[in-house]
Amino acid sequence: MATETIATLILLGTFFVLIFLGNHILFSIGISTALTLLYLQVPLQTVAQQAVKGLNSFSLMAVPFFIFMGDIMAAGKITDKLVNLANALVGWMRGGMAMVNVLGSMFFGGISGSPTADVASLGPIELEMMDRSGYDKDFSTGLTMSSAIQGLLIPPSHNMVIYCMAAGGVSVGQMFMGGLIPGVVLGITLMVYSYIVAMKRGYPKGDRFSGKEALKAFLDGIWGTMTILIVVVGVVAGVFTATESAAIACVYSLIVVLFVYRTVRFRDLPGILKKSLKTLAIVMGLIGVSSAFGWVVSYLRIPVKLTNFLLSISHSKVVLLLLINILLLIMGALMDMICSILIITPIILPVVAAVGVTPLQLGVIMIFNLGIGLMTPPFGVLLYVCRAISGRSVEQLTKASIPFYIVLITALLLITFVPGFSTFLPGLLYS
Repeated sequence: MATETIATLILLGTFFVLIFLGNHILFSIGISTALTLLYLQVPLQTVAQQAVKGLNSFSLMAVPFFIFMGDIMAAGKITDKLVNLANALVGWMRGGMAMVNVLGSMFFGGISGSPTADVASLGPIELEMMDRSGYDKDFSTGLTMSSAIQGLLIPPSHNMVIYCMAAGGVSVGQMFMGGLIPGVVLGITLMVYSYIVAMKRGYPKGDRFSGKEALKAFLDGIWGTMTILIVVVGVVAGVFTATESAAIACVYSLIVVLFVYRTVRFRDLPGILKKSLKTLAIVMGLIGVSSAFGWVVSYLRIPVKLTNFLLSISHSKVVLLLLINILLLIMGALMDMICSILIITPIILPVVAAVGVTPLQLGVIMIFNLGIGLMTPPFGVLLYVCRAISGRSVEQLTKASIPFYIVLITALLLITFVPGFSTFLPGLLYS
């Protein structure tokens, strides 16, 4: 058996065995990389060199700021104001609380960029409101997890920044704009499904729409939602880079929660910063070891082999995109999202390029796919966060999610096979 083949088996085999034995993904990646390099007789210092190289990126400086900004907003109870705004806008509809759930996550996702933070912060409020209104618990929990995925697509999203680094040469501003319409499409898809379920089950309407109440809720929540405009408009208009916009948004968020809403005190800041640093340490560690893992993948020519293999199955763009979607859905259920982005992007980028898919469209498809993985067993983190706030078992939550998997995959196929969803705004604004 060829040396490259054996090395590939060691790399992937060791990685998946360690994952299924319950080891942390950071150690699983690092150990499998080191064992493969030992077999190839490549100096182990290569791991450290590639890890440092992977972290030595100006774009990555935006990540800690986005993480800190999301934690500031969550600690500042901006969630209550966003839910009130969503309720004023769509709560009057049939199944109004379900609509509020989706729209509230859309707003909060644009601030935090984290589905986990969405479920942890908005989830208790949304589930309580839906429970009081007589909604079925399966429907409520499934919708809460599904709607949180919008945060990955609607800018700003630190996962998009990481994808741009992994893909190389993709503009962060274009990536932000590329995810905006798909995020809204996902929200509309979930709202349509919620409306159908509400009509079928007789879920109630909310209070009648009031322009006065909507304006009041908008003015109350405008300070929080301005964070999205600072980042997106600033980057798209070329006023500042993604990193600069993230830093400015952090300062703005601090001013809002400390002096405008006064929901955070100065003595609370060390605790918020500590939480952000813990998240950042995990993220940066994963980026470092994933970069080393990706170097080995490239050294073994796995992307070239995968491209040739998939093209030997079919040259049809439709077939290849379906196969890639299946691959991403599986990887999203088994691996951490950041690791998946860093490891899989260099592998499948040549495949999609061969059938005319742009890196921008691939980024949206990949992030959406991996987002579905966040609520898919066995390692879907949203299942475990929702279990903590709802008191329901992972098995119950998985069963409740089955109809939503169908809805999410429907939206995913729309975004996959209608490139305009991902490319229209970047083409319009960056032409």
